Amino acid sequence: MGVACSWTIAALSSEIGSRRLGVFVMNVWRMGVALLFSALLMWMVFGSPYPVYASATTWGWLLLSGVVGYFFGDWCLFNSYLTIGSRFGQLFMTLAPMFTALTAWVMLGQRLSWSTLLAMAVTLSGIAISVLSRDGHHKIAVSLPTKGILFGIGAGLGQGVGLVLSKVGLDHYSADVPSAVMSEVENYLPFGSNMIRCVAGLVCFALWLVIRGGASSMRASIHDWRGLTAMMVAVFSGPFIGVGFSLMALQYTAAGIASTLMALTPILILLPSRWLFGQPITLRNVLGAIISCIGVSLFFLL
Repeated sequence: MGVACSWTIAALSSEIGSRRLGVFVMNVWRMGVALLFSALLMWMVFGSPYPVYASATTWGWLLLSGVVGYFFGDWCLFNSYLTIGSRFGQLFMTLAPMFTALTAWVMLGQRLSWSTLLAMAVTLSGIAISVLSRDGHHKIAVSLPTKGILFGIGAGLGQGVGLVLSKVGLDHYSADVPSAVMSEVENYLPFGSNMIRCVAGLVCFALWLVIRGGASSMRASIHDWRGLTAMMVAVFSGPFIGVGFSLMALQYTAAGIASTLMALTPILILLPSRWLFGQPITLRNVLGAIISCIGVSLFFLL
């Protein structure tokens, strides 16, 4: 529940920060701060501000994961916040387990079971209920901008593919660590992996910002304390507190139960988005979010 609440706060603050700072400026700050905290953690644990045991192969896979997950995925996610709002953006993030399963099937040879296919169908049904409606002629119509829907799908795709690439990189990272110290550093390897992914995200967002001529926007953002505050809240509640709570949840309960509770963000975000942004809540929205979350839970419980 702590993970679901922290990701809800991260989504809402990210929407606020993106509207004030812009998607690229927001993510340059976000990746930079996340990288700083990751480096501090690496220094405290390993005595070095970077993952000392990671090989070139590990760096390659995790950098690729960062490009796909952080750059492409978060670029789509933050743009979906601007076009359809954070609550619908988080709803489309329930597609991530589906894209993860499909990517693992293609890349790792993992089979698609009947339960996985059922979970996909239920998740897609929930999203369809939320975004489809009837027009004046009683025909089925899409209630959201097509651009926003594509951004939402892209966000789920980037998250899902990036997760599989992260798993490959983390497996290589684990193999790089000497067996004599593995027991001491094993729990911190995901944070080292995430640091490498943050490097890729920061470099890509910074380069793209420069190419787009956004250096002046970056300088101007220093004086926007509200935007920077929203960015800091997003960093702490997402990569920092959210990741920490998720590791604790997996430590104290079954992975299926933990993953189901973590997936409640599309439901928890409904009321705060109504209070903050005045977005109306309909029975169809609530029903769609609940069905999508049930679909996500089926990936882990069946």
